[in-house]
Amino acid sequence: MNFFINATMPKQKSGIEHAQLKRLALFKQHQVASRIVLRDWDPVAHVNTQAAGIADADLINMFDYFQGTMTVPAKHLQVTDLDFGQSNLKLELDAENNRYLVTSLAGKLMARANFDATDKQRIRSTELFDIFGNLYRVNHYDSRGFLSMVQWYTPDNKIGTETWLALDGRVVLESFNKKNIHGDLEKAAWRLTDKMGKIYLFDTIEELTLHFFDCLNTDFWSTKQPNVFILDRSHLGDWGLLQLKKPAYTVLHLHNSHISDPQDPLHALVNNHYEFALANINRYDAVISATYRQTADLKARFKPSTELFTIPVGVAADRLLEATPVPVKEREFGKMVVFARLAWEKNLADLVRAIALVHAEVPAVSLDLYGYADPTNDYQARREIEKVIAENGLESVVTLKGYTTDLDQVENTAMLYGLTSKMEGFNLAILEAISHGLIAFSYDVNYGPNEIVQDGINGAVVPYGDYQALAERIITVLKNPQLAQSYSDGAYESAKRYSAENVWQAWQSLLDAAQTQWPAKLAAMAGQH
Repeated sequence: MNFFINATMPKQKSGIEHAQLKRLALFKQHQVASRIVLRDWDPVAHVNTQAAGIADADLINMFDYFQGTMTVPAKHLQVTDLDFGQSNLKLELDAENNRYLVTSLAGKLMARANFDATDKQRIRSTELFDIFGNLYRVNHYDSRGFLSMVQWYTPDNKIGTETWLALDGRVVLESFNKKNIHGDLEKAAWRLTDKMGKIYLFDTIEELTLHFFDCLNTDFWSTKQPNVFILDRSHLGDWGLLQLKKPAYTVLHLHNSHISDPQDPLHALVNNHYEFALANINRYDAVISATYRQTADLKARFKPSTELFTIPVGVAADRLLEATPVPVKEREFGKMVVFARLAWEKNLADLVRAIALVHAEVPAVSLDLYGYADPTNDYQARREIEKVIAENGLESVVTLKGYTTDLDQVENTAMLYGLTSKMEGFNLAILEAISHGLIAFSYDVNYGPNEIVQDGINGAVVPYGDYQALAERIITVLKNPQLAQSYSDGAYESAKRYSAENVWQAWQSLLDAAQTQWPAKLAAMAGQH
């Protein structure tokens, strides 16, 4: 079995989630067994995974696994389905706060039932109060309609214990909080009771996760082929995958720059998210990078003995590669689009500065930014973009569109795509852009954009940080229709590098390597006994 390890599958997905979805589809297309493995508890996980096209059979969540709730028929839980342990209670709708107030006939508050107003008042949680009006318990309900987790409160209104339940109400997993030396509550221990009644104690969630990995490795064990664990978020298992009881093929997947300054790959500090993993790089069986340049930089800096693979995280869909190209003359002249979070590392304020220079020469240019705003530092990145817009009088030129999934409609009518990131791990969005024939403009930034964008073929790559040069290249294209069409044709053609077949060949190389190593791993295991 091939396991793709992540934390959860949120509604608003990052590049890692999109990469996993494309990989899952690719493996299914080639009838190679795989599962998306989610480590974190999430009561709406199955809403989001189903919306993303992930069947329950292709999904293993750690908490579902231990609770025995991996496949449960969905029930739409409403407030009238709840039992508060007393009769003659009164329900009062508090629509402003998306909840019902549950009171005794004498008017005493007994509970609050919180619901999802976007899903026909589906119950999310209930808050229970004692006779003195103190909150003592919060019940959290899975979106499929069952009680999943209970939080028990201390007398000083802190979460003391959390318990996760099986469908029959048995407690199968508990976490305990206690105060640290600073007086803050933190997780102190976990207790698991398995389906046979055996009790396990763990100091950290990392130890619990290791036990989970060991269970998966045992459940899917075969002497014919190894289980392949692909770690898409390093903090979830960078330690655990090195401690497995039985052999497997362990893979560290780098989705971002592995260094703090991608422009100085040999000397910059290591990205703290990858610090442990790269310090132990030779203990993994393989490391995946999405670009050849990152693979080369890893090899030059760490000189690893473990095998390095270059596998693009993006796949240009066959439907796009086979679609009839949209000529530049049928697109909205000067329309540039971007699909990216409004975040520090995306550096979109520089792109707006470039558009300001272009607008002075070509007034028809416009820029639409699609993506949700990163809340870090009180939405600092968005505020900087808005400041540059205001300073240059671009309110009618640059538009913040918010998050959207309607890529085809937007990119089949736009003409240009821009990217001025400080760092990248690949950038799926720019691959989508060239697959739709958009002319791409990017800084020479590691990793991804400076490989996906081919200067003079499908767009332009300019020195990192030089938004004036970026503006000049955009102006040149807008003033030369023949050049614009040539770059658009080049975009469609260059996207073929990332066809499903080409990307699958890269994955097949890794799977072949795993199979080649398997006899030696089995022999080593036998020698230990």
